[in-house]
Amino acid sequence: MKCPFCFNNETRVLNSRLTKDGSSIRRRRECFSCNGRFTTAEREEPRPLYVLKKTSAKERFDRGKLMAGFLKSCEKLPVSMDIIEFAVSKIEREIRAENDNEVHSETIGNKVLESLREIDPVAYIRFAAIYMEFNDISGFYKILESVSK
Repeated sequence: MKCPFCFNNETRVLNSRLTKDGSSIRRRRECFSCNGRFTTAEREEPRPLYVLKKTSAKERFDRGKLMAGFLKSCEKLPVSMDIIEFAVSKIEREIRAENDNEVHSETIGNKVLESLREIDPVAYIRFAAIYMEFNDISGFYKILESVSK
């Protein structure tokens, strides 16, 4: 593993542990050259999964996009990174288990909505406001009513 500080190729593993959801291994490393310490994550490279967009376009599933959606929705809210990481991993596991190699973007969006509804109502409303593409204020009111119940 290359050191991110001095780019030396020789590092040693100080400790390893599974993440809470068990989907990856976190390794704490130290560089032999500069003694810098850093963390790496190892995750199984899954089979390719493609997302079918509303426009009929097809693109490769990107966990980073899923994470970015969660982070944007939960921005400045008291939601920990552990909760977000767990939710993203859960959604990824579910869509990989339910689908061979293609999944509709609507399926992913609905799973994100379900997850955010349990995590934080404000994050849920933020995501819904973008995802559901409201044409007028009445759709927004319906979402607010469903959350307040």
